[in-house]
Amino acid sequence: MPRTSLLLLPLLGLSALLIPLPTADAEDKLEPGKPVVLFNGKDLTGWKVKGSPKSKWVIGKAAVDEKNMSKLTATEGAGGEMINPDHAGDIYTEQKFGDGTFEVEFMYPKGSNSGVYLMGEYEIQILDSFGKDKEKLAPGDLGGLYNTKAPSVNAAKKAGEWQKFVIDYQTPRFEGDKKVSNMKLIKVTLNDQLIHENVEAKGPTGGQLTGKEAATGPLMFQGDHGPVAFRNIKFTPKK
Repeated sequence: MPRTSLLLLPLLGLSALLIPLPTADAEDKLEPGKPVVLFNGKDLTGWKVKGSPKSKWVIGKAAVDEKNMSKLTATEGAGGEMINPDHAGDIYTEQKFGDGTFEVEFMYPKGSNSGVYLMGEYEIQILDSFGKDKEKLAPGDLGGLYNTKAPSVNAAKKAGEWQKFVIDYQTPRFEGDKKVSNMKLIKVTLNDQLIHENVEAKGPTGGQLTGKEAATGPLMFQGDHGPVAFRNIKFTPKK
């Protein structure tokens, strides 16, 4: 695989309506209905790597290796993308979030496997599921709520193409230490197609950050399974 480097690149194409990346202690400063940028496009400020003192995540421009379609390359001098070119640790935001909507674009090479974890505990699966019959979809396919529910349709694009999740969710509810309602996916779209609506997770779905449910939590990307790249990551708190 070609050598990758950590790059400092300018932030590209973000709307002026978005407010800056929040700090870890800024939870109470989030403005309902106001999108927040979670990745600044130039470094990993605001993110931590699970269980690894050295991050293999890099910043650059991702592309599928033409000589090996199962690998990603990171190109110097361009980018604004968060890239795991091989097997890095899971990466998560320092900031924790409550109810709201996450939007993220992602791209992976052929046969890869990753995931988006709401609150660090509930995985929306990323997997190369292009072309799989709807009747054969499982919770482990692209867009599935892992170990819980398969996506209602196969909206997967080909490996190497950028794809997009929009995930509107509600956190679990507590009365004291007692959980009184589960985390709920209000609505999830993959590439503008509805794949989940009003789906609950009874608990963490596997590979989670802590295994403990709470009223708030970080966004986490799985990095210990396969190559993947992310960009245009934002969160909109509920009104």
